[in-house]
Amino acid sequence: MSNPSKKSPTVFFFGPVIATYTRAQAIEEGMLIEAGAMAKEVGFKWPVVLTAAAWADCVAWTDEDSERQVYQDQLGRLWDVLYMASHAVRTGRGSADQVLFQLERVPRDGQSTQAQTVTLKLIVGPGDHGEPVITILLPNED
Repeated sequence: MSNPSKKSPTVFFFGPVIATYTRAQAIEEGMLIEAGAMAKEVGFKWPVVLTAAAWADCVAWTDEDSERQVYQDQLGRLWDVLYMASHAVRTGRGSADQVLFQLERVPRDGQSTQAQTVTLKLIVGPGDHGEPVITILLPNED
């Protein structure tokens, strides 16, 4: 039997890790979507991803959406999200690791032509190797 005094406090209290799900796995499976080089253009120094739900709500836009609703460009929508997130960080609204920010975007619902306000959340946390990374998500997501 192992000596409990040699276990880390976390393992001693919670027990051994049963399973892990890495950020890299979430990106590979499409649960997180990388903002790519555009995040650096906006001014972020750390890697930025959006959750699939935040991407679907605020970034995703096709030519068919433009024909049905109003002309939009997916890269332009991504720029808007990243710019507003960057602005919120620079103006210091929120805690040290989390900030809520608002964005005007046309909902991708097949009929809207006017922008509506949506709130998003930006979280700074550790990546798979402890490095700082940024995740943009809907307020009800963790």
